[in-house]
Amino acid sequence: MKILNLYHSQTGNTKEIALRISSALKNSNHEVILLQAEKNLKIDLLDYDFIFAGSGVYQWLPGKPMLDFLRNQRKENAEAGNIKPCSPKRSNKKAVIYCTYAGTHTGINEAIPAVKFSGQLFDHLGFTILDEWYFIGDFKDESMKKLNTGGRMGNITGRPNEQDLEKIEQRVQAIINV
Repeated sequence: MKILNLYHSQTGNTKEIALRISSALKNSNHEVILLQAEKNLKIDLLDYDFIFAGSGVYQWLPGKPMLDFLRNQRKENAEAGNIKPCSPKRSNKKAVIYCTYAGTHTGINEAIPAVKFSGQLFDHLGFTILDEWYFIGDFKDESMKKLNTGGRMGNITGRPNEQDLEKIEQRVQAIINV
């Protein structure tokens, strides 16, 4: 099985998640390619059987490099004829979409649009979206750190923490052989 773990991380939170996903896959004897999304990244997503795709959440959407990548991929795949009416499922093409978010104002509701947006490319390409994963990540920027406490998510300082990362390993183990 050919696996891609594609991510964008501005603060390092999503990179931590991406690295733990890749580590869990390797510990299960799976080969995985870990790539950071960027606007001009040239890759054929249909070459992969399983894709993990994740980003931090910024104003309810994925980070700009991931956003640009997804939009470029949609355009290129539409022009290549890979996006078909009704988006028929391709056998053995699976994806998990994930994000990190702080949710200080409305909690997970701030993250849902980003994950849904990201998943649409893979759905249009015929991948079966097996799951959507939402992980809490703290603010790193000094001017934002005060938001790590007192929001809807409680005190999120230090997240994702080791307990969060262990849960990721369990999720990877549970879903990789579906």
